[in-house]
Amino acid sequence: MGKDNDNLSSAKRAQNDEFYTQYQDIEKEMEAYLEFNSDVFRGKTILLPCDDPEWSNFTKYFAQRFTALGLKKLISTSYAANSKPAEIPYQPTLFEIASPEFDEIKTKSNGKIFTLTGDASGDGVINVNDLEWTYLKGDGDFRSEEIIELRNEADVIITNPPFSLFREFLAWIVEANKEFVIIGNMNAVTYKEVFPLIQNDKLWLGVTRTGVGSMWFEVNDNAPEKSGQRVDGEKRFQTIGNSAWFTNLDHGRRHEPLTLMSTKDNLKFNKHISPNGYQEYDNYEAIEVPRIDAIPSDYDGVMGVPITFLGKYNPEQFEILGATQRSCHDLVPDRKKYDNYVEMKPDGTPTGSSGGKTNENANLEGNDGKKNYFVNADGHQVQSAYQRIFIRHRRDNEN
Repeated sequence: MGKDNDNLSSAKRAQNDEFYTQYQDIEKEMEAYLEFNSDVFRGKTILLPCDDPEWSNFTKYFAQRFTALGLKKLISTSYAANSKPAEIPYQPTLFEIASPEFDEIKTKSNGKIFTLTGDASGDGVINVNDLEWTYLKGDGDFRSEEIIELRNEADVIITNPPFSLFREFLAWIVEANKEFVIIGNMNAVTYKEVFPLIQNDKLWLGVTRTGVGSMWFEVNDNAPEKSGQRVDGEKRFQTIGNSAWFTNLDHGRRHEPLTLMSTKDNLKFNKHISPNGYQEYDNYEAIEVPRIDAIPSDYDGVMGVPITFLGKYNPEQFEILGATQRSCHDLVPDRKKYDNYVEMKPDGTPTGSSGGKTNENANLEGNDGKKNYFVNADGHQVQSAYQRIFIRHRRDNEN
């Protein structure tokens, strides 16, 4: 997992966001929405921005299934070659060169737009062969007026946006009140721009990728070699840890209740819970639940759970109250600050940092001797849990 996150960070630093989503990953995710509502895309215009239509599996999937899905229109746009990192060499495809539309200057300076509305070839079948294309007026940046107009025309926006622009891209979608399915890093759930959308049920995780495990993306042949890569035939793939689908399209997994044990049974059978019971945070009026399967079914108070809980979240079963850090916990205020504490290494030597860095974290009293801790002049010690989501059970009389 650590190597996967390093790969993502490296991609951000280099702005090397050329990760192509595999067809089977797209197909599995879209099928989950169709299983819940077979008409979810019917009569709608789908926009695939930040794409690379000539190579994109998003474009291929929706073009090939245009009739089956009952689409009204498919629009796919790409960035201009000149807007991509200099280390990514560019060579126009034979398809583009052979087209009457080909322009030696625009092929580098302008993005492209592919559209599909019907059987352009007249062969009686609507598929990728019916895609029509031309150059955009600009470079294909989603923030341009040209792409904003396409966004406003669309009903659903689906893509794998540049990781480095995820926050801005999501805000761009939300401000237009569009349906969407996009890929991002699971850590985005903690962003102050994202978490309120989750808390207010305006955004949730998809079905097949919810931040657990790794997702494989195809990368360019010239992409830097690093850990977490594999070669399959003539294609190279990069694994990105914590990848997740983010959406506001409903699906069946959201409505599957978690099967949970009572507090008594957790204390007896769950090895992740101490026989002494659930520990309350030093700075929040909530108990620490280190794993999803340890959520007690009969506890009515506030619980802090790992962010992976969002992959199992059922809005009929639980209420999301907040998240640690980032000032996203007004309903569960922190009751203590640690500015007068100092950070210590496990061996008891100071790191040089003050306890202020653990303010708003979910802090537990004590020191397990395995990781850094914080201590004040009175010898009181605390350690930070990982990022936590605050939840509470919904009961029948609250629905």
